[in-house]
Amino acid sequence: MTRNIGLDIAPPEKQCEDKKCPYHSNLSVRGRVIIGTVVSKGMVNSVVVRREFKKFNSKYERNIKSISSYHVHLPPCIEVKNGDRVLFTECRKLAKTISHVVVGRLDQ
Repeated sequence: MTRNIGLDIAPPEKQCEDKKCPYHSNLSVRGRVIIGTVVSKGMVNSVVVRREFKKFNSKYERNIKSISSYHVHLPPCIEVKNGDRVLFTECRKLAKTISHVVVGRLDQ
């Protein structure tokens, strides 16, 4: 049985028993919803996601391309590979460096 997490995203078809899954457990999602690209799957049940954005530098009156990397929890019911665009959101602190969770894959 899947839970409605409050976002307009279709829940995954696979079932999982992960306690840190927003769809199949009590993990609440809140805060910002971010789109990024998966860079590394080296960790167990976690991925590194990179987000690129532009910000304006007022001194030089130019846009600067900036990059942020996030450590994001990946539930077993969502399958991604390197290079996939994913949608992830903030949640409670799950580990020392992980406070975001993947809620969907955009490259279907």
